[in-house]
Formats: sequence, C-alpha cells, structure tokens
Amino acid sequence: MSAYAPAGPAVIVDPYSSGALYAPAFREAGVPSVALVTAPAPPDVYAASYRPEDFSEVIVASDGLSTAIARLRALRPRCVLAGCESGVELADLVAPQVVPEVANAPETASARRHKGDMARAVAQAGLPIIEQICTDDPDEVEAWIERSGLRGRDLVIKPPKSASTDGVTRVARGEGWHDVFTSMLGQRNRLGLLNDRLVVQEYCEGTEYVVDTASHAGVHSVSDICRYHKVDNGGHMAVYESMSWMSPLFPAYADLVGYAFGVLDAVGMRFGAAHIELMLTQRGPRLIEIGARPHGGGHPHFCRVATGESQLDRVVRRFVSDEPMPASYQLRQHVRVLFLMARRAGRVRNASVLDEVKNLPSHHFSRIAIRDGDRLAITKDLFGSLDLGFVVLAHPELARVDADAQRMRELEQQVVLVPEASPRRS
Repeated sequence: MSAYAPAGPAVIVDPYSSGALYAPAFREAGVPSVALVTAPAPPDVYAASYRPEDFSEVIVASDGLSTAIARLRALRPRCVLAGCESGVELADLVAPQVVPEVANAPETASARRHKGDMARAVAQAGLPIIEQICTDDPDEVEAWIERSGLRGRDLVIKPPKSASTDGVTRVARGEGWHDVFTSMLGQRNRLGLLNDRLVVQEYCEGTEYVVDTASHAGVHSVSDICRYHKVDNGGHMAVYESMSWMSPLFPAYADLVGYAFGVLDAVGMRFGAAHIELMLTQRGPRLIEIGARPHGGGHPHFCRVATGESQLDRVVRRFVSDEPMPASYQLRQHVRVLFLMARRAGRVRNASVLDEVKNLPSHHFSRIAIRDGDRLAITKDLFGSLDLGFVVLAHPELARVDADAQRMRELEQQVVLVPEASPRRS
C-alpha cells in the first residue's frame, strides 16, 4: 500500500446509478462501504438503483453536514467517492475535510460539476473548446451571438448542472433562441436543481465519443472509449440511439485520450472515476462535458463484457492495493447498447412484438419496460430512453452485432402507438 493506507471503509456519496456498484466491488475486495447521501431519499430518476442494504452505515448529509463530517472522520475511511452526478458536489466538499490526501483539487471543484466552469477551466489550460457562454442574461447572449459570428447558426442551450441530456435543446439557425432561453431559465431540472443560469453554445458537428477513466494520485488510465450515436427526435436534440465500444486501435484513439487527460488535469481530477464526453470535429476533439463520477446506467456491467473490467474495478483495486492501473484496455468482443425510443406519442397496443429481441444471436441483456396500454410521450432525453428500456448486444463478430441491431430497430418500428391527447409518461 501507499503511505496513505487507512484500513477504514470506502465512502460512496449518493451511491445511485452505476455508483451502486461500488459497494459490491469493495465488498469483494474485503472492504465495507458507507453511504453518504445528500438527502434521505434519492432523486426519483435514481431511486430504483439505490441499495442501502449494501452499506454498513448510511449517513444523511441534510441531517447536519458538520455531524456527518465528524462521523466520517471517526471512521477513518480510505476514500470518499462520488457515486453519481448528484453526489459530485458533496463529495468534493467532504473529501478535502475527511481524506485530504486522496481528494480531488478543491480549488477547481466547481469545474467538475458546472458546465460553464468546466469549459472555462479547460480553455484556461490551453485546450480548444466549443464556443459558448454561461449566463442568466439574454442581453449577454445576444451580444455574444453577434460577437462570435453565430448569427443564423444552430445553437445549443442547456442547463449547467443537469444530467443525461436533460434539457439539452438545439435551436435551428438560432431562430427563437430567446424564447427557449427564457422558458428554461428558473425551471428545475430532473435532478431537482434550479436552472439559475444557462449555457448557450455553437452547435458542433462531428462524431461523439465518451472516454471513461480511472485516476489515482493524478495518474490517469483509460478503461474504455465508446462512440455515441444520437439523433434528433422531433424537436428534441441529443436523444441516444446507440453506444458502441471502440477498439483502442481505432485511428482517433490517441487524440481523444490525450485531450481527455488534459481535461482531467484542467479540472483537478486526481482520484476516482470520470466520464468525459467529447465531440471529434474536423478541427480535433472538443469537450462536451465531464462527469466526475462513473459512467452511469450500469455501464460498468457491460464494460466488463466488452473489455474484461471497468473504470470502477480499477478505482477499487487501486484503493485496496498498490497494483498499478493499466494505461489502456483490450476489446474482447463487440458490445453495443441500443436505447429504445418513442418517435411519437401514443398508447401502446402490441408490445409483444419486442419479445423477439431475446432470440437475437448476439443478445446479451435487455430491459424492456414497454407494456400494452402504456401511454408514451416522445422521447426527449436519456432519462426518457431508460424509462422505456435498452438492449445490449455482444458478439465476437461485428457483422453479427450490426445485423441484430438492424433487426431490433425493425421490431421497434412495429410497435403500434395509438395517438392520444395527453401522454403521461416521459
């Protein structure tokens, strides 16, 4: 072990989504886990993933932060790690006071959560970014559009502290941006946070990737790279269609990893898992955003199928031993996640057509939550996609995955949605 080697538990802050997988992984390594939760109950979008029984103790920060910190200090934990997006800020607040030797840089904490601040930190580190502004003043946006030469160009408007593409809106040719901006400002996103400011940026074209990493003492390791395919769905931008694991031998690997590691350094990411979304443009990689927590949606499960391990496994292993993390990864088989999507609203009439999905040769896992009689709204973000479900395909042959993905979409298109006036489900 390193010089800092307390024998206490691992503390997981808001252990929801993929963060719920930390406790079983630490337990397998012989280490108990303690949950530090922001509030007594998780946000609704994360409730299904919470397993309090996996933890030796649950500490509620809203009952008194100073009391929580005193209790954590008494436990002498080996680490304090963010489980999901809602826990990033609390983890960054608590870790320097409880485990300063293994905390991320406190002076750049806001850059690990706030999209405007993270872009600013990355630009100050000398990395190119997407042209953008973060403000609550539409007059500032108007002046920025003119100054940046973006008049008549597509724009993107999004909350600075949302997650899972919640609220991400594309404004074609910039027409009506003012109405979109003012309608989103002051609203609460699906994490319950107030949109007190908004990010407005140029619409950037290219191929979107995510670089998942594990860091320890400022040394970074790439555990996987996935390519996203997103589509416009009605008026909603950035709706996930699929996610595919990439071989580390693909041409853009070095450029993406070099830029991602620069982002990690810029925002002060020293310990733990991170999730860096990048757009590979003709001018090179550009930051979309970084999540200072594991890739959500149960991603570590499926990463193990693709590569043999995950970023979460590397983080856990490094906190219980001196075994160095590998710099990269190997792709053992082709894995693709297909996200279900409602392209129109209506009541489901024949959900059973999707039963065939489990018979696809490359079918690995599926969770399909569509039932006859369900009222569906048009899918507008990743939360909406996950409400409907997803299918994971895995096979040594890429052609098999491609063929099965096409068949799955054919089945999805056969689902009949009878139009109704007021869909209740999103």
